[in-house]
Amino acid sequence: MGPDLTMICEGKKFMWDGRFYDAQEEGLREAEKYTSENFEVRMVEQEGKFLVYARRIPKESAAAKP
Repeated sequence: MGPDLTMICEGKKFMWDGRFYDAQEEGLREAEKYTSENFEVRMVEQEGKFLVYARRIPKESAAAKP
């Protein structure tokens, strides 16, 4: 059985990017790319591989502004 496609962390849902990274540095580089594109990122080590989970950071809605 493969990794979970989603994970809940701090009450937020993250989606796996579908790739396995052999080295933590590879995962961190990919995580930085997601972060620069306005994603929140979590990295998990599973069976010696690194997995990157990301979720888009919601933009503040115009209706929510005072």
